[in-house]
Amino acid sequence: MALIVHKYGGTSMGSPERIRNVAKRVAKWHRAGHQMVVVPSAMSGETNRLLGLAKEVSPAAQTPQMLRELDMIASTGEQVSVGLLALALQAEGLDAVSYSGWQVPVRTDASYTKARIESIDDRRVRGDLSAGKVVVITGFQGMDDAQNITTLGRGGSDTSAVAIAAAMKAAECLIYTDVDGVYTTDPRIVPEAKRLHTICFEEMLEMASLGSKVLQIRSVEFAGKYRVPLRVLSSFTPWDINIDEEAKSGTLITFEEDENMEQAVVSGIAFNRDEAKVTVMGVPDKPGIASQILGAVADANIDVDVIIQNVSNDGKTDFSFTVHRNDYQRTLDLLKTQVQPATNAAQVVGDNKICKVSIVGIGMRSHVGVASKMFRSLSEEGINIQMISTSEIKTSVVIDEKYMELAVRALHKAFDLDDPNAAGAKIGS
Repeated sequence: MALIVHKYGGTSMGSPERIRNVAKRVAKWHRAGHQMVVVPSAMSGETNRLLGLAKEVSPAAQTPQMLRELDMIASTGEQVSVGLLALALQAEGLDAVSYSGWQVPVRTDASYTKARIESIDDRRVRGDLSAGKVVVITGFQGMDDAQNITTLGRGGSDTSAVAIAAAMKAAECLIYTDVDGVYTTDPRIVPEAKRLHTICFEEMLEMASLGSKVLQIRSVEFAGKYRVPLRVLSSFTPWDINIDEEAKSGTLITFEEDENMEQAVVSGIAFNRDEAKVTVMGVPDKPGIASQILGAVADANIDVDVIIQNVSNDGKTDFSFTVHRNDYQRTLDLLKTQVQPATNAAQVVGDNKICKVSIVGIGMRSHVGVASKMFRSLSEEGINIQMISTSEIKTSVVIDEKYMELAVRALHKAFDLDDPNAAGAKIGS
């Protein structure tokens, strides 16, 4: 008997009929002899509806107290889901019980709307599993030390599921979504995109951090840190599909690089349109200036991505970085009111119409000329590169948002990812 964690996304929980299908699928796994923990998201669109109501009441909800109330509101979507799924499982003849994050409890820090999990007490859940019950736990949420409800940020149910799987040393964590695995890029932009049978953990981490919406980055971090076997697969296959076939479907995130993987120079193209660029112009080029600028941004709990400092000219330099588009205006205001006066910067400017496009592949470690091929391909399409960021297995560029889809298609073709016989497309096959 293996302990298995299932996670179902909002689309999978989008209607009573879909919830009943989830219950039938979970019941199949339970009847096959597995102990089952299920982590469902809120029903599709429900979190947006709840936060929309909050915005109508308080358009400028940014203070810690306001963010606390946003978490109180947003967390109710998952509470509805677990209750409905537990009822559907009971209707299937299973003994099922639902818990919210604070009942487990899942303990987090107090960073409202983007809290981080610190610990999970699994004693209550293990007792229920030993009694033959299916346990359904809310994703996306937990409780801080002051017993306030917190949420983990968009996609946080993925993180909840992987964290629970890690805490309970589950045999595998299956992430059921509205797609049937991880693709070389988004098939809605490139119809020729191929599903990867396996992907290396490092590649998946980069893909998630660079904008791939299949998995939240923190869930991949958890999986890597605690070596949780992770599989992404579709919840829209028939619920009564053979369990052995289902257990091998989708994309498996692996921790070992096999021979096939080494054939792939680039395994995927990621993109993120939720980016904005900010530039502090004419700051003194002296030691500590980067810390002075980014320290203030970090103190405001704003995440920074790509960073570039220009060459000094007459003792002055320009300092550019990207932030999430939701933090754009707050970052501009902070820089203009605090950083610009403190550094005597000439000007603070920004652009929230940019995006980031990236190539990812462990094969980049041992192949030269990959970045230059990327830049040449974009140049041939008339796409100007504003910023560049690299690591051992990825190269990212910041470009004008209007060229994003063209860039993704051009790079997918340039690295032969739309060719089923090419090395990049064969990863894990």
